[in-house]
Amino acid sequence: MENITSVIELKNAIQRLKVEQAIDEQLLKEQFYITFESLKPINLLRSTIYDITTSPHLTDSILGTATGLLTGYLSRKIVTIGASGNLIRKLLGTVLQLGVTNVVSQNPDAIKSIGQYIYQHILRRKRNEF
Repeated sequence: MENITSVIELKNAIQRLKVEQAIDEQLLKEQFYITFESLKPINLLRSTIYDITTSPHLTDSILGTATGLLTGYLSRKIVTIGASGNLIRKLLGTVLQLGVTNVVSQNPDAIKSIGQYIYQHILRRKRNEF
C-alpha cells in the first residue's frame, strides 16, 4: 500500500476499503449459504447417491455383493426345502449360504462371464428353436 499524504487520498482509501469489505461480506454470505445447503440431510443423501451411481468400481462392488447375498440365500432355501425340523439340513443350508455368498461376492467377474456364456450359448439357442 502507498503512503497517504492528503485528506482526499485518505477518504478515497477508506471508500475503497468499504467497497472491498462489502464485496467480501457478500461473498462470505454466499459461501455460507452454499455450505448450509450442502449440509442439509437430503442434499448429503443426494450427493452420496450421485457419487455411488457415478463410480463404476463402487457400483460393481455393490452389485457383486448383492448378487452374492442373493445366490447364498437361494442356495440355502434350496437345501432346506421341506425340512423345517431337520437341524442338520438347516446347518448345512447355513454353511452353504455363507460359502456361496463368499465365493460369489469375491468373484463377481467370473460369475458375470459364466452368466454371459450361459446366455449366449444355451439360452439363445433355446429362443431360436421356438
